[in-house]
Amino acid sequence: MSQTLSGPAMPRRGAIIVAILYGLFCHVAFVAGVGAMMVVLFSGMTLGLGRLPKPWSWCADALLLLQFPLLHTALLSRRGGAALRRLAPPGLGTPLMSTTYALIASLQTGLLFLGWTPVGHVLWQAHGATLVVFATCYAGAWLLLLKAIVDAGFALQTGLLGWRAVVRGQSPVYPPMPTRGLFRLIRQPIYVAFALTLWAVPTITPDGLVVALILTAYCLIGSMIKETRFARRFGAAFSDYRAKTPFWVPLPPCGKGQ
Repeated sequence: MSQTLSGPAMPRRGAIIVAILYGLFCHVAFVAGVGAMMVVLFSGMTLGLGRLPKPWSWCADALLLLQFPLLHTALLSRRGGAALRRLAPPGLGTPLMSTTYALIASLQTGLLFLGWTPVGHVLWQAHGATLVVFATCYAGAWLLLLKAIVDAGFALQTGLLGWRAVVRGQSPVYPPMPTRGLFRLIRQPIYVAFALTLWAVPTITPDGLVVALILTAYCLIGSMIKETRFARRFGAAFSDYRAKTPFWVPLPPCGKGQ
């Protein structure tokens, strides 16, 4: 069961207003960031709004690309958690942590894809029936990602968990270790689905390939870091789950059927 928040440093009405504002900004940024990613990725990074001249565009794009995995990972550390708590008024930092994290991640996503300056020519582009196939695969990758997010805990992943708890006057109740849905097949379906969205695109450009390679590497490294964090948090339960469930690629069971 959830527990009542212990005396926020501001009046109850003020806490509710702050929480709702955080939630509003978070969800607007989430929709905008994901929407920008979907459109710009599909175009092979040719629809980024950045217009810096070379070589400054290369530097800016490199910074945009690196800020996403570096900050995204840093905020999940203990020091990152402390920083997240300081980004909300006193008494609300801890309950709003998940909302603040989702807000920052959404802003990072929007910044990366909207601020990108296209620097490469089109190497290959699908047309006709091939375009339909790639568009279908691309949509399927995004649906897979949505399914993974739901299986992992939709409220937590989208930032709803934190601000809703404050409005209700409760402490956030975090979901248990995910083992259902896609998590029955592999341990890291969110990272795998995210990586699939990077490659199931109908337009290939040099900078699109760089983005796909760097973010796929981040998905792999991020998966390993997450497993270390889960092992520390869930202990034997995660060890047992890891022993029975493949990492990235769903494989048939090796043992004899019952």
